[in-house]
Amino acid sequence: MFPIIGIIIVAGCVIGGYLLEHGNMSVLLQPVELLIIGGAALGGFIIASPVHVIKAVISSFMGIFTHKTREKKEYIDILMLLNGIFYKIRQQGLVSIENDVDTPKESPLFTKYPDILKNHAAIDLITDTLRTVMTTTIAPHELESLIDQELEAYHEESITPAHSVAVVADGLPGLGIVAAVLGVILTMAKIKEPPEVLGASIGAALVGTFLGVLLCYGFVGPMAKHMEFIAMEDLQYMNVIKVALLAFIGGGAAPKVAVEFGRRVIPANMKPSFMEMEDAFREAKKT
Repeated sequence: MFPIIGIIIVAGCVIGGYLLEHGNMSVLLQPVELLIIGGAALGGFIIASPVHVIKAVISSFMGIFTHKTREKKEYIDILMLLNGIFYKIRQQGLVSIENDVDTPKESPLFTKYPDILKNHAAIDLITDTLRTVMTTTIAPHELESLIDQELEAYHEESITPAHSVAVVADGLPGLGIVAAVLGVILTMAKIKEPPEVLGASIGAALVGTFLGVLLCYGFVGPMAKHMEFIAMEDLQYMNVIKVALLAFIGGGAAPKVAVEFGRRVIPANMKPSFMEMEDAFREAKKT
């Protein structure tokens, strides 16, 4: 919703300001200039990007308009899931969660939280970490390094679409100049025409520069930044899982203490309070 509102504001203010100064809207309507700039930008993007990056950019672009900011409940749910896993390990031993880890979609622990099951990266982080601990004698510092590398690779992959779109945005002003230069070339071929014809032709040429700069700073650049924020939000969510897992497995903390470690690194605007977590624990005991 908000990205659409932003697009309307940018377009409305730019065009509205132009019209308030008694600008002629027909001068700005240059579809050929837009074809040159947009086509060249798209072609350059395809040249620079492997197929998997192109697919990721398309998915991230759709996410700008469909993505919902994580809510406090999502963080409470992941902490409650981890708490359930930790308590089962503490009471029955590490081997007791083998079936849960191997088939999370059939596990009573995981199926309580269907939204988390849809987050394959989060499920993989939890299950792969527990599998590693069950099947090896990995030291706590090695486990932390292993998870850090996994999250670094995950973040690098998730932020690649934002970087790719940012490169396209950076090139748009230059492509606007290309369109303007082509317009000037066409104007020079009309040098014998009356001044009003030349003026209209030069004005049309300058629209190319205008469109390139506007698309860069008003639309495509902000979209790239939005993609970056989404990727960072996902990394913060994964970091909560990492901190809780390391506190329990590597530090030997009690389940509720390990969950508290995870709660403390949740972003402030979505962090559940200590009492909210206590309420969630009490509700879980009733069921």
